[in-house]
Amino acid sequence: MQQNSLGANPTFPYKIACLCELRDHAGRYLLIHRKKHPNKDLYSPIGGKLETDLGESPAQCAQREIAEEAGLDVPIARLHLAGIISERGFASTPATGGPPVYGTGGSGTNWLIFWYRLLDPVDPADMPTHEIDEGKLEWVPRDQIDALDLPETDRLVIWPTVLAHEGGGFFTLHLDCTGDTVKWELQESVRR
Repeated sequence: MQQNSLGANPTFPYKIACLCELRDHAGRYLLIHRKKHPNKDLYSPIGGKLETDLGESPAQCAQREIAEEAGLDVPIARLHLAGIISERGFASTPATGGPPVYGTGGSGTNWLIFWYRLLDPVDPADMPTHEIDEGKLEWVPRDQIDALDLPETDRLVIWPTVLAHEGGGFFTLHLDCTGDTVKWELQESVRR
């Protein structure tokens, strides 16, 4: 086992991604009901992995993912970096179903996630109505997000942090999923 400043822990692969927060004029959030892993059968914002081999920036990734998944062409200038989330040893929902398996005995991934907020409301009529490869797009009122099937870390930590920083704020959040329970720390918080 490798020893580092974080303690004795297994080495997990590192991935970089963005998640994109889009809202309509009624304040509803655009989420995807995923039909693929990771997080199959759960709800999450649209987004995806950076194309690091192409030198893609996080903002370019957000712009591309919004175009691919929501069918919208948005200028980077209309995207606000609302937060940065690091997840150490995150274990997505297993392919066999059931809850994620945390702890050093499970497989995990270290994630660095850039959370982008589109500054302009979206008109749902401008978006495709068909299912996309990753799942079905759905508009969800703010007060119903917690009632959805969400990844555990999203429900417990990420969504409450995002919602607390509405209105142009910024946060950095670190989650450690290598133990039996998720430990987290809000490392920076600017609210407007």
